[in-house]
Amino acid sequence: MNDLLSKSKAVKKNSYTAQDIEVLEGLEPVRRRPGMYIGGTDSRALHHLVVEILDNAMDEAVAGHADKIEIILNDDNSVTITDNGRGIPVDPHPKYPKKSALEVILTTLHSGGKFSGKNYATSGGLHGVGISVVNALSKKMIVEVARDKQLYRQEFSRGETVNKLEKLGFISNRRGTSVTFWPDEEIFGENIKLKATKLHNIAKSKAYLYSGVKIHWSCSEDEADETIESTAIFHYPNGLKDYLGDTLGAQETLTDMFSGSATFEGENGRIEWAVVWPTNNQGFAHSFCNTIATPMGGTHESGFRSALARGMRKYAELLNQKNANQMTADDVMNGAGFVLSAFIKDPQFQGQTKEKLSSPKVSRWVENAVRDSFDLWLGQNTTTSKLLVEAILKRVQERLDRRAEKQMERKTMTRRLRLPGKLADCSSKKAEGTEIFIVEGDSAGGSAKQARDRKTQAILPLRGKILNVASASKAKIIANQEISDIATALGCKIGDKFQWEDLRSERVIIMTDADVDGAHIAALLITFFYEQMPGLIKNGHLYLAMPPLYRLTQGKTVVYAQDDFAKDEVIESEFDKSKKIEISRFKGLGEMPPKFLKETTMSPQHRNLMRLTIPDIQESTLDDKHKEDPTQLIQRLMGRNAEERYKFIKANADFVSDLDV
Repeated sequence: MNDLLSKSKAVKKNSYTAQDIEVLEGLEPVRRRPGMYIGGTDSRALHHLVVEILDNAMDEAVAGHADKIEIILNDDNSVTITDNGRGIPVDPHPKYPKKSALEVILTTLHSGGKFSGKNYATSGGLHGVGISVVNALSKKMIVEVARDKQLYRQEFSRGETVNKLEKLGFISNRRGTSVTFWPDEEIFGENIKLKATKLHNIAKSKAYLYSGVKIHWSCSEDEADETIESTAIFHYPNGLKDYLGDTLGAQETLTDMFSGSATFEGENGRIEWAVVWPTNNQGFAHSFCNTIATPMGGTHESGFRSALARGMRKYAELLNQKNANQMTADDVMNGAGFVLSAFIKDPQFQGQTKEKLSSPKVSRWVENAVRDSFDLWLGQNTTTSKLLVEAILKRVQERLDRRAEKQMERKTMTRRLRLPGKLADCSSKKAEGTEIFIVEGDSAGGSAKQARDRKTQAILPLRGKILNVASASKAKIIANQEISDIATALGCKIGDKFQWEDLRSERVIIMTDADVDGAHIAALLITFFYEQMPGLIKNGHLYLAMPPLYRLTQGKTVVYAQDDFAKDEVIESEFDKSKKIEISRFKGLGEMPPKFLKETTMSPQHRNLMRLTIPDIQESTLDDKHKEDPTQLIQRLMGRNAEERYKFIKANADFVSDLDV
């Protein structure tokens, strides 16, 4: 019985009835959940209170009813914002006859004059909650209204009225609204403090957005520092062009500024912009809608980026530029610095803090409004436009290279333990004492596999000539299968990720035919290792095999000769010229019997290897005329500029006495 009674009491205790439902009146919801209205209670949210009041003043200015706004940071951590607009209405509200319109606006959520669009064509305030939220989160607020040559005043505290609207009397030289508020420590904490630098910059940025307004700023001398003035007047007749110019400062740019303005279709608003491309690729973006900062961008930014990307892509295609069709909005805009300001009817934002514009149609409006102007600007500035195309295409190539590199890394991860199928690996698991022969073709590879020492010698046959990396893009290099096989067989990554300590073999030996094609393949491989694995050469791990071109026999005497000069010398010194000498010329490594290949080229006891090194230009014994940096030499001989190769051949043609053709 006792157990049943205790369970019954527990049920009653945990019951959920109508008495548990709270109804928050007035501005109490704001004080209970400030984050829902201003995004939190931190410093950013604190300064957002000032922005809410300032935006109301800016709406008056943009609507053509005010041309002066004053912002004062007072010594007691309060802020006063005054405009010379029409002033908040003070007559009794039709729905609440015992209250003035001013009191209704300050103490009731979703009240204001911006819902119908009759009083403001465009405005930052949309929901009628801005100034009432500031009131709710202020321990004290004083509002003064100068209207119809009369001055009115009313005081509030934490969303509640302190007194009735006071009529202070006749005033002839003033009109508009003045709001002074003290942020509430109960909401923001005991150590809250409005920062002069932040408010100064907010005021300055607002002035850029509308050339028809002057914003007067002031704070105490103690609050000012070397970066801001204690008093200033912000007025920018050139609007966004001034904004962009001041933001750039002394930065050099690739192009002149592209700026302009345009109206949207159907009188839905207008767009203003200014954009430039700094040479250091340090881009930035500042966008606004109805003078409201949108740091997270939105549909107006999306339309602007799309217009410039399509225009740039079209221009690059007209110039027949490679990778023009690969150009994206990020390629075009990531290095750009721009300021964008849209004025539209009934904008939609994400949240009350309005950090991102979400109106879906705006993207198309902006793109259509900007696109033709940008096409015209590109056509009128051909010299700098071409420089801009080159810079953007460089970013495109870098992006494609990064993507190819990531794809290769993913492939490498999946086949880390899977060596190339055509690799005949050695049985030793240690790098010390082992070597890998990179040979020309499957035929030579077959002979080399039979001639090798299986314990210490690995064979990797190549399929023809590998890619010339000196004239190829990074993406093409990474995607090349032969290069991928070489890197995997060696156990190393290429480029800036190369680590010679990862090398699976102590020696890497290039072994090609002793003819022109073999020399070309060797040159391509050396170029690859120098460009993509320079540490391999610097640490003495790269060698060139020296297979003989001739085999000479007379009776039991067998001698191999490296070339024609060596052949003639051997005949003079090693053979009896009165007797017949049999001379065999090897057509290639694939035609050489494995026994001969082993004893001449692969056996450590009899072979000749040439270790490849990088010469030190400073210590070179050559005169200055003939000294040349290896990188420059490789680019001259193996790079994209065919004219440089022609000059080299022409300059050195006299030194060639015999051609193997």
